[in-house]
Amino acid sequence: MKHVTIKDIARYLSISVSTVSRALVNDKNVRKETKEKVLEAARILEYKPNPIATNLKYGHTNTVGVIVPEMVTPFASKVVSGIQNVLYANGIKVIVADSGEDPEIERENLKLMEHFMVDGIIISLCSWRKNAEDYRRLQKSEMPMVFYDRIPHGLDVPQVLVDDYRKSFFLIEKLILGGRKRIVHIQGPDDIYNSQERLRGYMDAMAKYKLPVEADSMIFKAGMTFEAGAEVAETLVKKGIGFDAVFAFTDTLAIGVMNRLRELGKKIPEEVAVASFSGTELSTIVYPKLTTVEPPLLQMGEKAAELILEKIKNPDCPNRKEVLNAEIRMRESSGNIHPE
Repeated sequence: MKHVTIKDIARYLSISVSTVSRALVNDKNVRKETKEKVLEAARILEYKPNPIATNLKYGHTNTVGVIVPEMVTPFASKVVSGIQNVLYANGIKVIVADSGEDPEIERENLKLMEHFMVDGIIISLCSWRKNAEDYRRLQKSEMPMVFYDRIPHGLDVPQVLVDDYRKSFFLIEKLILGGRKRIVHIQGPDDIYNSQERLRGYMDAMAKYKLPVEADSMIFKAGMTFEAGAEVAETLVKKGIGFDAVFAFTDTLAIGVMNRLRELGKKIPEEVAVASFSGTELSTIVYPKLTTVEPPLLQMGEKAAELILEKIKNPDCPNRKEVLNAEIRMRESSGNIHPE
């Protein structure tokens, strides 16, 4: 259906476009009779104002772009819910784009948000290295940006995250104190800074208890899918690598590991404990329930929205870093005596 414009109203009444425009905003310099005719014509033609065009006139669109690295798990949807809770209450709409863990798509999504002239961007990265110049360019152009969970390491920007290092360290420590000595780590991609922090936490916990870490048989780099986790599990068993626990970068990888290990005859948690980091609903609907680090996802989204509002209202305000508390959830997959 054709969108009726002020030009259509002007043509219908045989008056100027500028007169119609001024009449619609109740300009005091337009005669009362003319305003009434314009409003009646607008009703007859079913004219609806274009809010984007109206807002652009005043330098804003009342929209914020949200770029997520994936929509396969409930992680992003929970964060987006938190963002919407805050932004919708402030009259701001949300445009969501999924990068699919692909830096090239992420770059296109950044361009898309610029094209839509959003008032700000909230983003969780799939690569802090490959698109670093794009973030700097947007920052230089004074585009308000807030980064959550996955951050651009070394860039001074508003950010909302959890302490990946400390929480990984304490989770590994709990596994060790539970009797696990040969803990395998499935690392995430190098382009994700969280991956390096979780690896660091794992390494330092193992070092604290003087447990050996053999890089070629205890640290595996993998993708981000269930299948990637399953492939690591198969490699471990087929090569006869000795291990009694697995700490995976995400719940997705951990579930892939756990399912394949069970198919290969391994008992969980009796023979192998499995733990991860993400804390989505996936960790509670698998069997056995998954031990994981659980970030406060709804709060993460709400805090990111609050920070973007700050930046939109005052671009010169300080770039705040919010570190939220994540909970370590010990469940049946790690042999916890008192699971949740």
